[in-house]
Formats: sequence, C-alpha cells, structure tokens
Amino acid sequence: MSNEEIKYWVGFSLIPGIGRVKLTQLENYFGGLEDAWGATPAELKQSGLDSGSIRAITSWQPKISLEAEMEKLNRYGVRVLTCHDQDYPSRLKEIYDYPPLLYVRGSLLPEDEWCLAVVGTRRATVYGRQVTEEIVADLTQSRITVVSGLAKGIDSIAHRSALEAGGRTIAVFACGLDVVYPAENANLARSIIQRGALISEYPLGTRPKADNFPRRNRIMSGLSLGVLVIEAGDTSGAMITAHLALEQNREVFAIPGSILSPASTGTNHLIQEGAKLVGDYTDVLEELNLMNVAHQMEMKEVVPPSETESLLLKQLGAEPTHIDEVCRSSSLPMSTVSSTLAMMELKGLVKQVGNMNYVLAREVREEYRVKVE
Repeated sequence: MSNEEIKYWVGFSLIPGIGRVKLTQLENYFGGLEDAWGATPAELKQSGLDSGSIRAITSWQPKISLEAEMEKLNRYGVRVLTCHDQDYPSRLKEIYDYPPLLYVRGSLLPEDEWCLAVVGTRRATVYGRQVTEEIVADLTQSRITVVSGLAKGIDSIAHRSALEAGGRTIAVFACGLDVVYPAENANLARSIIQRGALISEYPLGTRPKADNFPRRNRIMSGLSLGVLVIEAGDTSGAMITAHLALEQNREVFAIPGSILSPASTGTNHLIQEGAKLVGDYTDVLEELNLMNVAHQMEMKEVVPPSETESLLLKQLGAEPTHIDEVCRSSSLPMSTVSSTLAMMELKGLVKQVGNMNYVLAREVREEYRVKVE
C-alpha cells in the first residue's frame, strides 16, 4: 500500500472510537479511506456510522495534519502495516478483534511466524528469572521468536534472554512507539529494534493507560502459536493473556511453582485447568510440533521449492489425504510423489499421519496456502 493511501489509515487511527469495525464500514461504503476522509457528515451517516462516531471524526479532523504525522513516522523510523498488506502477520489476522493497522519499528521476518509469547509477573523471583533465562535461551536456539510486552520482570527477562542467545524477539507496546514504557527499558527497546521489532496498534504520542494493556495482550497472544506463563498471580496481566490465548484457539503453557509462592498461584491454577505443564523447552516444541524448526528452515533455505512441490501442496489440506489420491489428483507417478513428499516432510511442509496419509503441517499451512492460491 502506498504512503498516499496509508496516511488516511493513520489519520483515522488518531480518532478515538474508530476501530476495525467502523473502518470496515467506511471502506465498504466509500471504496477506500481517502474518500471517507473527505466525506461530509451526511455521507458518513449514509455509510452507516453512528452519530457519536461522526462527531468524533468531524471534531478531530481539523486538528490532524496527515503530512505532519507521516513526517513524524519517518523521523522515528516507523513503518505502518494495514490489515491488507502482505507483510501483516497472517496469524494475527485470524483473531476476531485484530488491529486494522500496526506501527512497526524494526523488522518482521517470515521466520517470526514461529513465535511464542512468554509472559509473567513484574515481580519475578530468583526461580522465575532462572527458568525464563534457561527456557528462552533454548527456544531461541531452536529458531523460535519470543514475543512479550517489555514490562518489568518476566517480560524484560524474556526479551533480554532471547537477544543474549542470538535470537529474535518482538515487543508489543500498549502506547505509541515513541513512548518506551517503562522508561528504564529504553536501551532494551533499542536492542530489540536491531534484532526484532517493536509493534503497537497505537499512534505515536499515545501515552500508556490502564485500559490499553489488556488490549495489547490480545495482540501478543494473537501473533503467537501459544503463550508460556512463567510466574503469575491469579489476577495478573499474564493470566489475561493466557485466557485470551484460549479464546483465540492458541496453546497455553505454564511453569509449575511452589504452592507456597504467591508468584505461582496463577500458573498452578492454569495447569489445573488444563494448560500444558512445562518442565523444559522441549515440552513446548513437542506440543507445537516444532522440534525440527531449525532443520526445516535450513532445508527450505538450501533446497528451493520445486514446481512439483507447488503442485502437491495444492492437493493437500488439513484433512488426511492418501498418497494414492495425491498421485491421481496430480497425475504424477508414485515414485515422483513419494520422493517429493519425503523432501517436503524434511522441510516441515507436510506431515505423514499414518498409513501413507499426508496433511499440510499446521505451522506452515497458512503460509503455503497463500503462496499456491
């Protein structure tokens, strides 16, 4: 999307109460946000907006300079991704209340699709710190990107541990990307920009408010394959993130702790409710079928996709398909199909689920469906 189009998305993001649903209304009615930005109150009413939203737009527009906002974004090195952009995280768009646009400092890479949210208390114990450092280091060495919220405690430890292990990490803000919160993490934020990304749905200048943090948490869980809670009280933000993950059909993992420790009451309750108990990083990788991510990524880099692979990907989906049916539908000989499926399984593109039946691997299903459609 061009900067000319993006500036109208940025403009509407500055207007309180204009979120995904109302932006969709405006897009559907006007065919684009440029025409919606220049619409009269009567035209906005015809689009289906309520009177409160119309008042908000007409009162805020005179205060907004789109050119000045775009210049400010450029000055801070912030990129804007709308929900229509190819680089917008595909997994995040699966959730109901996905943000219509994201502000990004740093880089979002294809391998960040393999990411896990790591969250916990701001008052980490010695035990919590040690567990976080060890598990995050192991996960990042297995090519998993760590997502967290840059908060004090477990979040900050998770980000730092990922960076120290040479991995990638993404911090999700509950404010504008020009406002580091807490301020003491300014240096950490700068390091993350070099080896990952800072992202937010809030425009520059937005100060952190209590209501922003639960909404931020839905992005953390929405980006990720699952959420690992390391230490948390029963009413902590980490528990909110875990419950959001369940609503979004994400996996929830928890580190067990002492029954005498207030920092572990939440995680122990999550395990009682069915969260996967984590003893070490392999418990996470096995549950998510990611034990061979590093090898699969290397195979994909060394051996480029072939036309035969692209053809076979079109024959497979979430439901098991027997190799004989793949041969019939692709009109390829058994020897070609068998050897190609074996290579695709090494790359992590497909998985044999028994008796020569194959499915697309869950963690890459969406990525490759987009490429072959």
